[in-house]
Amino acid sequence: MLRLITRLVLLLLAASLLACTPGEKLSFKGTDLTGADFGQPFTLTGQDGKPHGLADYQGKAVVLFFGYTHCPDVCPTTMLEYQQVMKKLGKDADRVQVLFVSVDPERDTPQVLAGYIPFFDKRFMGLTGATEQVLAVARQYKVVAQKHPTEGGGYSVDHSAGSYLFDRDGQLRVYVPYGTATADIVHDLQQLLR
Repeated sequence: MLRLITRLVLLLLAASLLACTPGEKLSFKGTDLTGADFGQPFTLTGQDGKPHGLADYQGKAVVLFFGYTHCPDVCPTTMLEYQQVMKKLGKDADRVQVLFVSVDPERDTPQVLAGYIPFFDKRFMGLTGATEQVLAVARQYKVVAQKHPTEGGGYSVDHSAGSYLFDRDGQLRVYVPYGTATADIVHDLQQLLR
């Protein structure tokens, strides 16, 4: 009974805060995920060898993309798109953090990420960790990643290719499908920076 009363009080408090919040509802070009019940905070190891989590970027809009450095097409294309997004944002780009979570932690060590991620933008951060840790984060965000053997004993990784956008309070707000126009991503980030 106490849990029910606590939940009701929290719901009423949230409703009253929303009622007092000025401004209009944000309009996104991507899929609006406001209020989604998945995608929890996490901490992984950055390309600098230090722990980094979503909470570290409070006050910034955050882009979360899952990929890997050996990816032949989708990942570098997406990273180049975010490079262009940052250019189009101008001075607002300093209020955006792009996070690249590797779905190939066996090969993507912090050192490998440090040689790859800054090529696109020195502000971008690559994240990795133990395989199970990375897969747990991927599952939280409904990201599928599956290894496929290639000739010569190597492998590729098939994975989900969209990105997630978070507002400055660390709330998951938008899903951006692969291939979304740069102008649409810029629009959605500008909405989140308001």
